[in-house]
Amino acid sequence: MAEAPKELQSAASPVTDLRDYTTARVSLTRTGSSLATRDSLTFALAHAQARDAVHATLSLPSLLDALRSRNLEAITIKSAAPDRATYLRRPNLGRTVSAALRASLSTQAKPPANNTLTIILADGLSALALDRHAIPLLDALLPLLTPHWSLTPIVIAEQARVAIADPIGQALHASLTLLLIGERPGLSSPDSLGAYLTWAPSPGRTDAERNCISNIRTHGLGYSAAAQRIAALANEAQRLQLTGTALKDLEAALPPPL
Repeated sequence: MAEAPKELQSAASPVTDLRDYTTARVSLTRTGSSLATRDSLTFALAHAQARDAVHATLSLPSLLDALRSRNLEAITIKSAAPDRATYLRRPNLGRTVSAALRASLSTQAKPPANNTLTIILADGLSALALDRHAIPLLDALLPLLTPHWSLTPIVIAEQARVAIADPIGQALHASLTLLLIGERPGLSSPDSLGAYLTWAPSPGRTDAERNCISNIRTHGLGYSAAAQRIAALANEAQRLQLTGTALKDLEAALPPPL
């Protein structure tokens, strides 16, 4: 039998077995000094999917229907960014809401307490991530939270950045906010969801005062494992009345990713 061409021999290499365990680009086939057409086209597709995810809009009616079918009250808001193009050019606008909107949210606030949790669903840089993963994650998470936390209405925020949780949580008198947001797409993960927890939210909080769990998706951190870690962090945040770097030291005691 004739030997396979050298540029195709790598397809039979043991190194290619790594592809069974990762979506990273490993053991790419080369033809001379160039990548094989197959791998070049795969890269172009991943780049297009990441770009499309950044510009996608949230499927708001479907998300609202899913929440209502679970008897979860929801509020929809928009950041100070008037449209997607402005949102991408002006990150600062995605972190804020208008004074009028804050006043409107305040009318639905509960009396201040140290067990009030506000969950915020934000499109971020991948509305696709929220569309695909927010509801399955909530299904796994809420049974772990409801024995310990009093929930405000869920807030759905469009054109949002992470720090938008601060004025929202402050307006709703939340002791803790949990922001589920579409993360910046990668070339193998256009639909990765992130979870950010902030104790005593207020404008001016820094990223050092938050805890983040990232890469929540079907081929990343699974819903059950993510829910356990979020609930454990939330309960520790309540006990210590803080989030951020001081709480990160406790992550070794949290359930490991599955």
